[in-house]
Amino acid sequence: MHDSNIVEVENLWFGYDPRQPVLRDVSVSIPRGKVVGIMGQSGCGKTTLLRIIGGAHMPTRGGARVLGALTHDLDRDGLYAMRRKMGMLFQFGALFTDMTVYDNVAFPMREHTDLAEEQIHDLVMMKLQAVGLRGAAGLVPSELSGGMARRVALARAIALDPQLMLYDEPFAGLDPISLGVIGRLIRQLNDSLGATSIIVSHDVAECLDIVDHLYFMADGRVVSEGTPQSVRDSREPFVDQFVHGKPEGPVPVNYPAPPYDADLELSGD
Repeated sequence: MHDSNIVEVENLWFGYDPRQPVLRDVSVSIPRGKVVGIMGQSGCGKTTLLRIIGGAHMPTRGGARVLGALTHDLDRDGLYAMRRKMGMLFQFGALFTDMTVYDNVAFPMREHTDLAEEQIHDLVMMKLQAVGLRGAAGLVPSELSGGMARRVALARAIALDPQLMLYDEPFAGLDPISLGVIGRLIRQLNDSLGATSIIVSHDVAECLDIVDHLYFMADGRVVSEGTPQSVRDSREPFVDQFVHGKPEGPVPVNYPAPPYDADLELSGD
């Protein structure tokens, strides 16, 4: 593993059924301190790749070296130790609904540290201040808007100052203002914490504004990669279709079907 990379995935194959691989010979490198996007249409394997990096799935072939260790060589304690160095923002936040905002953010500190409550209090306030929600500490998730809930989940994800942040569709379901706020926070928090971030997302515009590098996936493979500007200028057919939302291209819009007239029950005289 190159010292400058916090994640290296090499020639990785994975399938829930070995006869039907979800990921096919995937290789990606995530440099330390960078924000990297993984994009592609639904079902292309990008979230599965994120789960392999997080140690939730093990490769069928190839390997994933994360934070200096091959995930498939780690035992249960080793995986837990690796995950304590990570933060995860789930697609819709996954807050504990019966806990206050304060207790949601305090939860990982109470679970994984021996800090006194006074110290936890100050750290929780710092994390909530970082996402602009210190005044909402006493609220419960049902009292929050979608954007506020996502920011609380982000504060919880950075509670232990992780080295590696994983984001699974962080912009899903957000209005344009909340989407812009979350995007700005991801970039700012990554840089201020000295962390590394991997973003799985469909949101082309927001990702291109905040990432340093992108990987595009299709049918379980990496089909293109590059900087935001190179992606915008790409003539690779899949990237061009995806980035610009074109209906015509290598990704078909219509599901395969027999000839149209064969499905019409028309009788002629």
